Amino acid sequence: MSTAKLADAAFGAGPQCWPLPAARTADELWWRAVAAGGQGRYANARTDLQILIRHEGGRLASLAHSTQASFLRQLGWHQLAREVDGRAWALAVDAESRADALIGLAADALGVGRFAASDRLLQRARPWVQTSDVPRLAVRLAWVCAELAMVSGAGAESVGHAERGVELAATLGSARHAVKSDVVHAAALCSAGRYDESRAVADRALGAAQTSGLVPLTWALSCLLGDIGSAEHQTAEIAGFRDSAAATVQTWGGVWAGR
Repeated sequence: MSTAKLADAAFGAGPQCWPLPAARTADELWWRAVAAGGQGRYANARTDLQILIRHEGGRLASLAHSTQASFLRQLGWHQLAREVDGRAWALAVDAESRADALIGLAADALGVGRFAASDRLLQRARPWVQTSDVPRLAVRLAWVCAELAMVSGAGAESVGHAERGVELAATLGSARHAVKSDVVHAAALCSAGRYDESRAVADRALGAAQTSGLVPLTWALSCLLGDIGSAEHQTAEIAGFRDSAAATVQTWGGVWAGR
């Protein structure tokens, strides 16, 4: 029963599950960390990841580092995330872990303004994504491609990558990937000047994030809607969602960069 619950919380339809059941295997420990981090419970997630890193090698150690790096990026620590993703790459042994590490490194480079390096890393990741039989990797690749196009001023290209991410995520059955894909899609539409469409996607995704207990994504969507306005919520309400999500993340062990 714990296997099914943890897999569903990490990569399925039940990301709001809390408390999470105890992990009995190393894979379950990773799923627990992924699920806890998706909820914004970073302290819980770090504890499980540290156990994996101490006691496992190869694929799971690499994935644990990639997961930790993703949490650092969510909190704005892109330079620190780069170091952790570098360790993930050094430990990677298969297509999944190599693709995860390279996509993470591309996102890190993007976050510190190294756009050409980010593009090169995405190109290196593509063959591993194609070789792997793990479908979430193609979704992650689409997200970072969309984000790179956004910051490069290629709004229309960004929307194309983001729409691919939405389509791919729809086949996963993962509520978290679906909401994150909507976050990227909304941001891409905004970057292309399609504000009404962006607002509609973000409003819908905000409700899904709140229902699913995805606090970091609730924060991200509230920030976006705070900038472009919501069709469903007053400005003060959106600010309340944003501030509440940020405070919850801090309470649960997240440290925001620059705060």
